[in-house]
Amino acid sequence: MTYYETDGGGRREEVVPDVTLTIQSDDGNGDYVKLRANADDGSPPGAAAELSPPTLRAAVWYWVKLVVLFLFLGFLAVVVLVWVGPYFIDKEIIPIINWETETFSTPVLTVLVFASVAIFPTLLLPSTPSMWVAGMTFGYGFGFLLIISAAAIGVSLPFVIGKLFHHKIEGWLEKYPKKASILRSAGGGSWFHQFRAVAFIRISPFPYLIFNYCAVATNVKYGPYIVGSLVGMVPEIFVAIYTGILIRTLADASYEKHSLSAPQIILNVAGFCITVATTIFFTAYARRRLDELQREEDPLLQ
Repeated sequence: MTYYETDGGGRREEVVPDVTLTIQSDDGNGDYVKLRANADDGSPPGAAAELSPPTLRAAVWYWVKLVVLFLFLGFLAVVVLVWVGPYFIDKEIIPIINWETETFSTPVLTVLVFASVAIFPTLLLPSTPSMWVAGMTFGYGFGFLLIISAAAIGVSLPFVIGKLFHHKIEGWLEKYPKKASILRSAGGGSWFHQFRAVAFIRISPFPYLIFNYCAVATNVKYGPYIVGSLVGMVPEIFVAIYTGILIRTLADASYEKHSLSAPQIILNVAGFCITVATTIFFTAYARRRLDELQREEDPLLQ
């Protein structure tokens, strides 16, 4: 507010008071804060406001839960590696690996893994076991190239087939408006917006096989669909390859009748924990970003 003051010479001068806003927490209002004009509180201008007790407790509780999660994952990994894993591997995994190596040569196994990853999604069958086999047999390098090239076909075939049933898929989506709104966030905007939305959907917990067919009903273009799908599948592919390598390591140790050394156990436990934690992080992040995209799209659809 502006007011005028008259000095001794009869002149009127415009006076603007110096108002300093300080942010103070009020325990009675929970997470709310007060904006208060106070020029005599002695605090320097621009001083950072301290965290309110509820906010501080929430931050501490978040880190406590994170530490407990890592401890639980470490304990679970030790149980799997030391007790559950060897028994399951002796009874199930080793016979399968022996049958696989005795029945198929490496080139034939390459074709089978490629065909299963490329065709199974069209038949609504999971292709993750085939990715495990790629990890056990080919490792990260060739295994990743084999899976990603086959996955390009695996997500393209349902997209093309879905165009034949476009209207039926739209009718099915109308029965599930909440999930449909998530999918429709990928159908609008620029090329980059569609690519980003498809990538987040692939990383999120949304059913992978269903999105292959339902994507066509969102009017997303094929370019951002295929690029976003492949980028979004990279974390899943690496997790599957790592799982296959871990299974092979445990199977070799069990077949040769020797236990893993302490460094091997530590590395495998650490790798298991990092893999699970990374998967949880990317999934939660993708879910949050999808919610933001959905809120951006809602006003445009109304």
